Amino acid sequence: MPATAYARRVASLVLLNGPPASGKSTIATRLVDRRPLALNLDIDVVRGQLGRWIDDTTNAGLAARSLAIAMAGTHMQAGHDVYVPQYLARREFADQLAALAASCRADFVEIALIVDRDSARASFLARSHQPTDSTHRDAAAMVERAPTPDPVGEMFDRFTDFLDTRSGVHRIDAVRGDIEETLRRVETVLAGAAGGRS
Repeated sequence: MPATAYARRVASLVLLNGPPASGKSTIATRLVDRRPLALNLDIDVVRGQLGRWIDDTTNAGLAARSLAIAMAGTHMQAGHDVYVPQYLARREFADQLAALAASCRADFVEIALIVDRDSARASFLARSHQPTDSTHRDAAAMVERAPTPDPVGEMFDRFTDFLDTRSGVHRIDAVRGDIEETLRRVETVLAGAAGGRS
């Protein structure tokens, strides 16, 4: 397909939110594997490229998000989809993504993967004991530095409180141990979002 044909299509910006270890990054990887030139824009990966980020996690996170906004805008303007797997419990970055999609005349789809609190904690613990990539190791390191006794549980609570403030979020029950079924549910939402274009 010619490059001009890609530039004419309506791009999508998909935010995949969810508690720690709910499958966000895995789902994003599977989605881009099925879509030529789609971008898996994992903020944690971007943050991990910043020197000594662990010494200043707040500013490192803000810098990574700023870089991600620039990358997403460039890619959507070329007509390509962007998937952002990111735990969010505050609205600022979600609103930035929505505004960016609007400025690029792209679709914005906000999806929340839903798991129960105990499953989120158990999955995170299991992943921390057997990390499969640098982002898993980074997440475990951040939790180890947390000053509270149950940081993952508290992150879960902030996530659910945040969802109560959001309208238009597609809530998808993540099936523990069955990533393909969870992916199928996400694909169904995305197909419906694409079909709803005027």
